[in-house]
Amino acid sequence: MQKIVPHLWYDTEAAEAAEFYMSLFEKSRLISKNVLKDTPSGNAEILMIQLAGQEFMLMSAGPYFKFTPAVSFLVSCSTPEEVDAFWGKLIEGGAALMPLDTYDFSARYGWLMDKYGLSWQFMCTGDAPITQKIKPTLMFVGDQCGNAEPAAEFYASLFNNSEIGGIMRYEEGWAPNKPGTIQHMQFTLDGYQIAAMDSAYEHDFTFNEAVSLVVHCDTQEEIDHFWDALSAVPEAEQCGWLKDKFGLSWQIVPSIMNDLMVTEDTDQLARVTQAFLKMKKFDIEVLKEAAKA
Repeated sequence: MQKIVPHLWYDTEAAEAAEFYMSLFEKSRLISKNVLKDTPSGNAEILMIQLAGQEFMLMSAGPYFKFTPAVSFLVSCSTPEEVDAFWGKLIEGGAALMPLDTYDFSARYGWLMDKYGLSWQFMCTGDAPITQKIKPTLMFVGDQCGNAEPAAEFYASLFNNSEIGGIMRYEEGWAPNKPGTIQHMQFTLDGYQIAAMDSAYEHDFTFNEAVSLVVHCDTQEEIDHFWDALSAVPEAEQCGWLKDKFGLSWQIVPSIMNDLMVTEDTDQLARVTQAFLKMKKFDIEVLKEAAKA
């Protein structure tokens, strides 16, 4: 099981979006699909999929959150033609945020918002080996601008098998960005690669719950570790969700959760759902007992 999994919140389009994204990437498949009934958002449809061999969760749970470019997904491509192919399919019904072109940092690059509002970056990396096709990319804006590096260091301190590398800093003449802040960097958390950047331009968006990062935990001690370290906004704590000091949303979830929830036993699913809806931080033993009752 992938330790960290991006979670995407849609109004009603999760299943449609999943089919669309799976049609674009090789090594893609539907892992599971189920419906949680009687949640605060009504009935919520949850899908687990693979894109390019990487796990993603998509959920239809109402029009409460909208995607923003504060979290985008950077796709590494071996050739300019591959960039163009992805761009041609995802730009339909969407909009360009940075036009498809040649840039100093890549022979072919573009940043777009797809028809569902989700942001993607496509970059030709040439002969460089691609060890993770799709990387979540965090853009720190507004009051959080300048925190890309501190955030990466903080996150890396919490996870095993973590490292920071590939740092590009703004230099003099990049106003309004301050010299020394992060133009682009990459860090790895438990083997999972994430990118980050600062942007001092005026933006009317920041992080929100539309994109969160799910952390799968094998033990209650592990849940407690991540919860205690990451949660910084008490009013955001609900059903395993939290918000950290940088405004990014996380879900701290037992690894057995998928086994408890993906079942044809509708009574078990209802019991487990009602049990976790009462929780802020998940309690593994209580969830197990709810499944058995």
